[in-house]
Amino acid sequence: MQRILQPGEIEALDHTSFPRIILPETGSLFAERAARLRQLADSNPIADYLQFVAKIMDAQQKAVSSVDISAADVEIIARAQEHSMPLLPAVDHIDPAWQLVLDNMLDTLQGSEGLPALLQPLLKELRALAPETRDDIAKKLLQKEVAARHVGMAPFIMAALQVVFSKRAAGIAARDVPMTDPASICPICACEPVASVIRIGGKMAGHRYLHCGTCACEWQMVRVKCSHCESTKGIHYQGVDGSGEVVLAETCDECGSYRKIVNQEKDPLANPLADDLASLMLDLLMSETEFQRASPNPLLFVAVAEEQDGELDNSLIDPAA
Repeated sequence: MQRILQPGEIEALDHTSFPRIILPETGSLFAERAARLRQLADSNPIADYLQFVAKIMDAQQKAVSSVDISAADVEIIARAQEHSMPLLPAVDHIDPAWQLVLDNMLDTLQGSEGLPALLQPLLKELRALAPETRDDIAKKLLQKEVAARHVGMAPFIMAALQVVFSKRAAGIAARDVPMTDPASICPICACEPVASVIRIGGKMAGHRYLHCGTCACEWQMVRVKCSHCESTKGIHYQGVDGSGEVVLAETCDECGSYRKIVNQEKDPLANPLADDLASLMLDLLMSETEFQRASPNPLLFVAVAEEQDGELDNSLIDPAA
């Protein structure tokens, strides 16, 4: 009797195949990011900020083991696959557990090994916020909105969300992750990639994956496509003179956007989120071109313009301000 093979079984028979989806390994995810940031902080113009974020990542790694996230419902998986849509769009599926994660992180960051005394009032203010206020800010961050009055809190809230969403993504079977349309958004949480990465090792070697800045899921996309509009026309690469080719800006003439591509073939320790954050100089240079950044780094925020005393305020977060 003949049996119809499922997609996962077909790929298993093909020894030249490579994984379409790479799920996060939360046991080491945040520790690896923190280690990479500390490595990149040496002689970096934003070294203090990188060290600050590395501390947050230490707190993330400590908190991740305490998170218990329920598995995705089989009906949700079936519907997402049928309609080629993300499994659990982040804005609509914020697990209440994120609030406990945030409190656990604040405990760590307010401890003796935590953040400097200068930042402690901000952490106390964040702890004192009502749960509904926290949820409101969290939703706005996931929608890429942050008011100037909340910009200092933004990286802490987003970091707590990252812990919960990455833990959820880690518990999903790769075969259950749908093919999405468009392919430029995360097939699990519907967020945009923070960067793309050329992977090394095993069957992934040489393939380009888009890296979700929210849940850390990675999904494969061929290099000849723009990671934003999926065009194959007018793709170019730009970098900082003398900085090598570990991190380049991939530009698209069709949509006028750019997103960084991180190459582990040039540096095996390269990390898409950490290296993107540490290469702010490249963003500053790109700001002088006609290309606009396709999506922000979730741990570096610019406040949306809002009226304050009759003036418009656009603020880049400064943790020491």
